[in-house]
Amino acid sequence: MKARVIHALLHLLDRQVMREDDEHLLCKVDDLELALDADGRPYVTAVLAGPLALGPRVGGVAGRLMVAVTRLLRSEQDPRPYRIDMVDVSAIGGAVKVTRGHEPLSLERWTAEHVISRIPGAGHADE
Repeated sequence: MKARVIHALLHLLDRQVMREDDEHLLCKVDDLELALDADGRPYVTAVLAGPLALGPRVGGVAGRLMVAVTRLLRSEQDPRPYRIDMVDVSAIGGAVKVTRGHEPLSLERWTAEHVISRIPGAGHADE
């Protein structure tokens, strides 16, 4: 696959991530995982999402609190941010689309079920 030069802040960070097949919203791009090529140029290897990715980017007390609370609530020994490999990204536009069967983050699922769905008009119109 041919590489494409993009501006990470403009084209990736804070964009919605959705599945390509059903356009189901999965998460937002909270941070990026980078690597260096043989010439020392950075390239994006993965999209990172969730409070463990966003907290360090926010910084300060709010960011540290976000990370600390998430680490307390997650059962893993060393929790990591939600990670989507760039090979799974099929399009970068108004939203970042992914091709494979990724599932929404638990926070996004909870928010959709308990907050968004209760807003009048938030449901899909009957067809």
